[in-house]
Amino acid sequence: MIESLMHWPQASGSNSELAEHFTDLAPALTARQAAIESARCLYCYDAPCTRICPSEIDVASFIRNIHDKNINGAAAGILKQNILGGSCARVCPTEILCEDACVRNHDEEGQPVKIGLLQRHALDNSTFKSHPFQRSESTGKKIAIVGAGPAGLSCAHRLAMFGNDVVIFEAREKSGGLNEYGIAKYKLTGDFAQKEVDFLLDIGGIEVRHGQTLGGNLKLRDLHAQFDAVFLGLGLNASRQLGLTGENAPGLMSAVDYIADLRQASDLSKLRVPKRAIVIGAGNTAIDMAVQIKRMGAEDVTLVYRRGFESMTATHHEQDIAKENQVRMKTWAAPLEVLLDESGRVRGMRFEETRMEAGKLIGTGAFIEIAADAVFKAIGQSLDPSGISDEMASHLTRSGDKIHVDEYFRTALPGIYAGGDCVAPGQDLTVQAVQHGKLAAMAIHNDIQSQVEAA
Repeated sequence: MIESLMHWPQASGSNSELAEHFTDLAPALTARQAAIESARCLYCYDAPCTRICPSEIDVASFIRNIHDKNINGAAAGILKQNILGGSCARVCPTEILCEDACVRNHDEEGQPVKIGLLQRHALDNSTFKSHPFQRSESTGKKIAIVGAGPAGLSCAHRLAMFGNDVVIFEAREKSGGLNEYGIAKYKLTGDFAQKEVDFLLDIGGIEVRHGQTLGGNLKLRDLHAQFDAVFLGLGLNASRQLGLTGENAPGLMSAVDYIADLRQASDLSKLRVPKRAIVIGAGNTAIDMAVQIKRMGAEDVTLVYRRGFESMTATHHEQDIAKENQVRMKTWAAPLEVLLDESGRVRGMRFEETRMEAGKLIGTGAFIEIAADAVFKAIGQSLDPSGISDEMASHLTRSGDKIHVDEYFRTALPGIYAGGDCVAPGQDLTVQAVQHGKLAAMAIHNDIQSQVEAA
């Protein structure tokens, strides 16, 4: 448990009672519901749902397989394009991707085909006797991957399929990245993330070494010398700062740190929970934080954003989840000052009301104060500078705080590739990280084989 939170009371209720608040956000379809829902699909020839899917899943094809009761066929088709299709079915913002593009998504129909739930149904109910993909003949090549998140895992699996040996270096105790540590507990329940990792590793040829931190006990120059190629799936692990006095006061912390504690807790009743909380941010992480702390028993939770609802990166679906969980949402207010009590602990925040003028966000000179025992920052993540601090890594070209790559995910350093949230451009979506890893693996394999043939 994070030390700066010890002055908060423990959660009220038993572990089992609290766990009831973190069951599936969207319950799985029954076989009958899946049959009815799959029958709604028109199997469009130029399916817009497939064209908009970041991981290029043939949506119409897998839904047709469900309709034909070929669950294994549906699952294999999904996994061929997205080896982490189970988690993506649960966390992907389908409401702005495939389901938004569905031709049935209009007023007369009322709703699109439930593509995400059908994808989950196929993968949850498949019964493969062995891993559905087999390794090709060994290439004798060995690739290092830094980061066991969605991008790194996807890259590793595809490289292993091609017959390469892979070593993944991961800083944390478990693999999975954000799926294990950063997604709301009601979206990826139980130990699903680890089961998915275990399934992926079953293809063979992949070794995972934990406790390995780039910039710490791991140097990029050593990996470059020892392996035929290196893929960086670093993610964004550093929380952005508000830049306010009192930012390190007890009671103010990064939302992702608390979410990680919540996801890893073996006993939810041992977690510390504030009575009143402020969450600063406008994305899905901010929503996840606000909803989870409310479900943990916080009496009053206010999400604050400096612009309007229309500018929030959290989808309307996510915003509705917050409202359904009695999260108060305050827009047009920018953080100005952390308010501390006589012991130096957070007692609230002062905000300046804002407005748009001539296309610029400005302060109005009006101020509001919100009382709170806790402030959670969810204002975005950035690349951890310590991860690219060694001499070789410092030569990586960056766009802002992200690594620049070409269309084949090659960095400026020969033999070094990168993908996922740590590269630009990107949408910071799990499904896109998976696609980056897959495409990078194809590029790595082709580049290595081209070198072999040239020799």
